[in-house]
Amino acid sequence: MTTDSDTSTKADRAQWFAIWTRSRHEQMVREQLAQKQVEAFLPTITKWSRWKDRKKKVDWPLFPGYCFGRFDPADALPVLKCIGVVNIISFDGKPAPIPDVDVDNIRRLVESELQYDPCPLLHEGDLVEVVHGPLKGVTGRLVRKDAQRARLVLSVDLIGQAVSVDVDASDVKPY
Repeated sequence: MTTDSDTSTKADRAQWFAIWTRSRHEQMVREQLAQKQVEAFLPTITKWSRWKDRKKKVDWPLFPGYCFGRFDPADALPVLKCIGVVNIISFDGKPAPIPDVDVDNIRRLVESELQYDPCPLLHEGDLVEVVHGPLKGVTGRLVRKDAQRARLVLSVDLIGQAVSVDVDASDVKPY
């Protein structure tokens, strides 16, 4: 029998993890996680797909091959049993947690109306914070800045993936 204190302790231990999936299995993994009451996040980007007879807008994973799940690492077995899961990104045999702020930043970007594109993770440039607009409070790496626009990279370092976005240059400040 589980008590309320057992449940709250489990919830307190829940962290975000990157789940490595088989190619084109990201959506299936997300759905299975939801069925198992595991909080899942699969950021997507809408792209045009072309077939011989038509063009259609399709949602593609922003970080192909990865889905995010929030769970207690002690309860990783149900996640690993999902069809399409290759592994949980780990270091020294232990699932490596992703900071909540990294997932929250990507979630805010995906939910905004801003245009964004996946990009390679860059290790150079200044860390900046957005101080105005829909991404206020988001931190990222400054890639390029001119008089009007600033290009930021928001990253999930653990999986070596990132996304870039243009914002007003006046809306960013050094972090």
